[in-house]
Amino acid sequence: MTQLFGGWGQPSERTTTVSASLADGLRKLGIEDVFTIIGGGIAPLVAALQRSGLRIRHFRHEGGAAFAAHEASLASKKPVAVCVTTGPGIYNALTAIAAARADGGRMLLLSGATSPGMRGRGAVQETGFETMPAEIFTAGTLFHFAKIVHDARELPVLFSRLKNGFQQAGGFSVHLSFPLSLQDAPGLSNELPELTVSEPRAAKQAIQNVVSKLEKHTFGLWIGHGARAANREIHQFVARTGCAVISTPRAKGVFPEDHPHYVGVSGAGAHPTIEHYLKTDAPDILLVVGTRLGEVTSFWNPNFVRPQGFIHVDIDPSAFGVAYPQTQTMGICAESQSFFQDLLENLPANFAPRSPPTTPLTRPERLIARPNPWVRTHFLMQEVQRILVDNSDAIIMSESGNSFAWANHALRFSTPDRYRTSAAFGSMGHFVTGVVGAALGRKGKAAVLTGDGAMLMNNEINTAVAYEAQAIWIVLNDGRFGLTELGMEALELEPIETRMPRTNFALFAQSQGADGIVVNQERDLADALEKALAYQGPFVVDVRIEPRDVAPMLATRIASLRAQRGG
Repeated sequence: MTQLFGGWGQPSERTTTVSASLADGLRKLGIEDVFTIIGGGIAPLVAALQRSGLRIRHFRHEGGAAFAAHEASLASKKPVAVCVTTGPGIYNALTAIAAARADGGRMLLLSGATSPGMRGRGAVQETGFETMPAEIFTAGTLFHFAKIVHDARELPVLFSRLKNGFQQAGGFSVHLSFPLSLQDAPGLSNELPELTVSEPRAAKQAIQNVVSKLEKHTFGLWIGHGARAANREIHQFVARTGCAVISTPRAKGVFPEDHPHYVGVSGAGAHPTIEHYLKTDAPDILLVVGTRLGEVTSFWNPNFVRPQGFIHVDIDPSAFGVAYPQTQTMGICAESQSFFQDLLENLPANFAPRSPPTTPLTRPERLIARPNPWVRTHFLMQEVQRILVDNSDAIIMSESGNSFAWANHALRFSTPDRYRTSAAFGSMGHFVTGVVGAALGRKGKAAVLTGDGAMLMNNEINTAVAYEAQAIWIVLNDGRFGLTELGMEALELEPIETRMPRTNFALFAQSQGADGIVVNQERDLADALEKALAYQGPFVVDVRIEPRDVAPMLATRIASLRAQRGG
């Protein structure tokens, strides 16, 4: 047996290994799961991680492992590690790492590296600064912190950086690469330091300035994903002020979408009630909290620009004045929950509440199942709402493409953390694999709405079977890349290779030990969804959708593309 020695002092005669020291530290940081594709370059590291009691989740592709890890972290509210081998193992994970960075995730990428004595000699999958971009191993736009570890004595600083980073409200993406020769080298026992990181809080004068503005002008509230921790305070703020609420796609449910003061979701799949509110109720100013107001959130719609501009609250000051650079903006760097707490404390007792908006968001009219072949997409969303959203606690996810726009537009959520999508990065293949991580992370049901194109990219059904993940795939199957085809037609271009052979995803699932069902008619849809919800394991609902249905965001997306072509 190896003997751990106290503190970070000199090694004793019998020491643990670097890999074992790392594993022990990760557990102390609250990490419980390691998502991986095992390769020779990380074999000693993975073996030590498993011996330490960490759960090893072995996937079929590094991209799937990393997307699943990101969603598991969000579902469990704990940091998660991804462990990949040298060379292509690292490259395969990078798209998911970029998505996690854009989403504010807490992701630790562990990788193997080529040992120093072999670098520059043509080693298999040679990994290091000599053969790969420096951005993979240094802090920048991909990682908040990254390095190749050369010595066990670096571990104390690394753990301090990790503990610091994982406490940050805006997320933390980090890459630590360990040469194979170091993984089995003598390590150090570790005691993590007591380290508490304070989140940014608005200055008292800034809060007073906001109160002064709100007292003088009519206003609305526009909330983003960064405001999700403040859902209780947002309720209280709306009750005190009577303001209307708009949410971004990723903030659906942060404020109840059936509340009389809620006017709709902005951006992709936007509700027309927002345009009515901006025109008829005509607020003087918008209080924007926890969103950068990017393209899929706003499509840079000029109607959002109010006479008194924006009060913009975010933990990242670089968000201010970027999406709408010519709009008057009061930027306040603060975490959303503390901001609303301070704002509520400083609102005067005689603050006169506003009336509800003249056109709040309402649910669409109920459709009756028709006998025709194909399932209308509106009907599919109606049944997903009734069976999965209203009558289960499943997390609902939507993939990039048409399914993303339909879910944003048609589904209604009354609580936060029930809906997940990735408007910020929008990578196809994110949620068809992320749904497995979410199901494992929350130890319960998670369902994804996805097109057939994304489902064919990367799905990890096989992995879901291996770990009995309660994952549900609802496939909008029309035998094409639908948004691409409709978009090219709208741009007056001939669609190029957008059609594909129609896949039977139910048989595909069954071939791997999962279950599935094909739905050709609307009368069969409810039974299929209820069967998926009741099934104890991964399940695929292959829905043959009406090919003529046009996604709610098509017109705004095309207008944006046309503007970009002209600019």
